[in-house]
Amino acid sequence: MAAETAEARLEERWRDILSVHARTMCEIDRVLHPHGLGASDFEVLDLLASEAPAHGDHCRVQNLVGRVHLSQSALSRLIGRLEKDGLVERSVCTEDRRGVWVALTAKGREVHARALPLQRAALTRVLDDRTAP
Repeated sequence: MAAETAEARLEERWRDILSVHARTMCEIDRVLHPHGLGASDFEVLDLLASEAPAHGDHCRVQNLVGRVHLSQSALSRLIGRLEKDGLVERSVCTEDRRGVWVALTAKGREVHARALPLQRAALTRVLDDRTAP
């Protein structure tokens, strides 16, 4: 009986995590949609804005895998869309031809700067509201 109770609590915690994640992603998508971004788009821009300066203003795509909640192929497609929109640029790593660098463009930095307060406000609304369903 105790094992069933512990298992039920674990399952309930897992469902709560999924619920918070879904609400958060939907709210971020909602506030960023008028700016042509989705939650995953913003997440990549945000990681590049915060991580890349330490690496000479670019980041290896491989370093983003696992930091975003996308498969490697989905991340590649997303970066391709961001590149098409002029928000990032890709280049081949000269030290390791298999590696690909990605960097924010000036337009990407501007879009990130405009979207950042909207995303942070969405996080605050969803994550600070303990009474949300």
